Amino acid sequence: MTGAAAARPRGAGSHGSAPETVREALRVSISSGELAPGSQLRQDELAERFGTSRIPVREALRQLEAEGFVTFLPNRGAVVSDLSIDEVIELLEIRIALECHALRLAIPAMGESDLEEAKAILQSYDEEPDPAKWGTFNWKFHEMLYIPCNRPRLLSMIEANYGHVSRFTRTLVSRAAGKERPQREHYHLLELCRDGQIEKAVRLLREHIVETQKTLRSAQRHAARDLGSGG
Repeated sequence: MTGAAAARPRGAGSHGSAPETVREALRVSISSGELAPGSQLRQDELAERFGTSRIPVREALRQLEAEGFVTFLPNRGAVVSDLSIDEVIELLEIRIALECHALRLAIPAMGESDLEEAKAILQSYDEEPDPAKWGTFNWKFHEMLYIPCNRPRLLSMIEANYGHVSRFTRTLVSRAAGKERPQREHYHLLELCRDGQIEKAVRLLREHIVETQKTLRSAQRHAARDLGSGG
């Protein structure tokens, strides 16, 4: 959780601000892998951490439950949700639908500053040696491409879906795929956006995410084989 979120004063802002602050901070922690699947989320501990009562914490957890990030279990309370490999594959299919639509809407509205900022993100991505951090750059790049679509609800859905996917693919896929191929595709995608090649860009984006599905399935098979062989 971010220090800024934890430091928000008790009762700050409107009635909805405290639950929103807690919800957003927890969602970031879950998406980043800081809070692993199965981690227990105790309301009293969270209330103390965020400097609030248990009521906004409870509301935030219910919102996260609706988004699929949290599950309420008998005798355990709220825990970070887990997902099967098939559920992650389905979320990647949803990602294709949402992000391809957003990109199609965004390209005609992209300005030079949008394109340059996306390029700067890729350059920082190139220089990052830690696979655990690649997912953050990946998200920032994709987000930058979609922001010009100016559809807040669509962007919110994309961010939530990406958060679900990334906590299961962030390290596994990054280590299995490396970053040479994804980065090559990112730069190509950026050039297609710059040239206004909407359909080619959307097709490449779809293929880019499908490749993540394939990599995830392959990594799962290798992990199962290694487990079976006692490796």
